[in-house]
Parts: sequence; C-alpha cells; structure tokens
Amino acid sequence: MLPAMLRQRSTLIGFWIALSALLAFPGFARKAPPLELAGVSCEIPPPLHCPDANCLGPMVIEQGTAVEPKTGRKFFLDYPCDLKRGEKVTFILGLHGAGSYGNWQRHYFPIMDYKEKYRLVIATPNAPPRVWAPTDDEYLQNIVNLVYEQVGQENIKAFWLAGHSQGGMTSNRIVRTDFFKEKVDGWLSLSGGRLGGSPGRASTFGPPRASASAGSTPASGNATVPVSPSPASTASDGRPALPAGFAAAAAALREPPANDFSFIYETGQREMDDKGLPETSEWAARYGCSARVRKPDVVDTKAGYVYDSTRQNPPNPSWGLLPQPGTAEVFEYPHCKNGRIVADVVRIDKGHTEGLEPHVTEQLIKLMLSAKK
Repeated sequence: MLPAMLRQRSTLIGFWIALSALLAFPGFARKAPPLELAGVSCEIPPPLHCPDANCLGPMVIEQGTAVEPKTGRKFFLDYPCDLKRGEKVTFILGLHGAGSYGNWQRHYFPIMDYKEKYRLVIATPNAPPRVWAPTDDEYLQNIVNLVYEQVGQENIKAFWLAGHSQGGMTSNRIVRTDFFKEKVDGWLSLSGGRLGGSPGRASTFGPPRASASAGSTPASGNATVPVSPSPASTASDGRPALPAGFAAAAAALREPPANDFSFIYETGQREMDDKGLPETSEWAARYGCSARVRKPDVVDTKAGYVYDSTRQNPPNPSWGLLPQPGTAEVFEYPHCKNGRIVADVVRIDKGHTEGLEPHVTEQLIKLMLSAKK
C-alpha cells in the first residue's frame, strides 16, 4: 500500500513540475497586455496620420486625441503599441512653429513613423493662438509631468525637445527655466536657431505674400502651415517680413544656456545666406568635442508629407517649395565630453517649410539616441 501511495505522490509532483515549466515557456504563458498611456489607445498607423501625398488641410489642424487634464487642452501622444511596463524609452516633446498646428508638426518631423522601431514616446501639443508664449509653459510642464507619471521617471532614458522655427525658439527659452533645465537631455532645433553660432539668413528669407488670407487652410492639396497671425506683408526694402517680434525674441536668446545638454541643428540650405553653415561651434567647444567631421550624406527618394501650400503663389525657395526627394549633409563634432552629441544637418535645396523626408528623419533620431545622456 505504501509503495503505491509513494508512486502516486511522485506522479503528482512530476505533473506539477511539468505544468510549471509549460507556464514559464514564453509561447505558453499569458503575455502581459501592452501599456496604455494617459487613456490614449495606441494605433498603427497613428491616429490622424496623413497619406503619403495630398494630405488635406483640415487633417493637420486636428488638436489631438489626448487631453492634458489640468488645462483641458488637447495634444497628441504617440508611443509604441507594444510598450511594456518598465520598458526604457526616449521621450520627445515636439513644438510646432508660429502659425502652425501640432498635427502639422507631427508630419513635418514624422518621428511617429519610427516610434516602435526606436521606442519613442512623443508628445506634440498645440498653441491655441498658434504662437507659443510663456503663458503656455504650465500646459507644457503638465504634459511632461503626465508622461513621466505614466511611463515612470526611471524608465525615461532621455528627454529631448524638438522644435521647428518659433517652436525651436521656444525650446531655447524653456530649456533655461528651472522646470526644464533639470530634465532636458537634448534639444533638436529644426530651423529654430543654432547654439554655438548661427548661419546668416538668406536675403529672401520669410513668408511671401499669401495667395490666400493668412490663417486659411486649403480644401485640397498638401497640408498647409499658415504664417504667424499678424506679420507685416513686406519689409521696407521689399523683402518678405519676418513675423512681428521675431527679431526681438531671437536677440534675447543669443547668449547660450548655462545648463548642459546635447544639441543638433537641422536647416534647409536655402534658408541660409551664401556663407552657409559655420564650420565651428562654440557649443561643441564647450564639451571639448573634436573638429567637425562630415558623415555620409542621407539620400531620400521619397518626399516629406507637408509643405506650405498657401505660400506658393508666388513661391519663395527660402521659405519652402513643394515636397520633393532630397539629400542631406550630416556633420558631427565627435568625442564630446560626457557622451554629449553636437551635430548639424543641412537639407540641400530645401527651405523652411518642406516636411522632412523619411531617411533624414531617421538619421536625426539615430543622432539623438547616440547621446549617452
């Protein structure tokens, strides 16, 4: 009787050992559901995504599917649809330019297309008057706090600002504030000013007189980005005028920030004067980087998603023409202290408003992620 009981007990033990092994096997065990951030369901392709061409104007004025609860203002929140709790990610806050919208910015610099591949969490807010001001700082801070709470501060490998035009100037301003200077690891300026010495502007730089009223959105054609709400039409010498207050705001930010972070500058070649990009960088010198090195060019056979369709009659190459394939030159200042990255990217024969092509977008992501912190 006793040997039979022992055999039965041994059989049961073997059964439970085998069952435990099966449950531990990845293909058998139940997988944890993907993480959902801020009540925003993840979609592939991302919500309100433009087609490859002919993105309608009404699409890019959409405000987003996420809500910042303290202000009630909407924004876009894009993240990997297979994001796991505790996974390490890179967080990017993208700021549109004056007169633009968050969804236009998502397509001007379409890093949302690479969120799964590079494990990116991207917040893209909107300025209701379409121009950023200090009154928006609380809203931006609340978005950052929300993402940190949802993802977990310990899971954010790096936090980057990525601002186009006046969004770049705003990045330059807020990175100096107490809230952001303790958090930001890098700033990508998309035609929003260069730390360490800016190139000169093309003599024709600025939006040409609109073929439609400023602020309008076309019913068809690629998505538009209207200019700042109240610029003068032309300067006294007949050149296109910059938005009101642009020069004063830029002058206030000429002194470099005191805090430490990586910096990447991207611009269209046609935005600059004939001298082009400076060959040195005071920002690179701060980190003891080596002399500038030219990396392989980035070639795109596919055009970007968006452009400014309200400013094509007459066109102004420095402001931006129709989307086309292109080539970008990449310059890096290697061996910077503390693993910082300092780099410049120039898109050949491009102006201020042609959306970035896919390969140059990916190259900028790789540069950002190559920073050690």
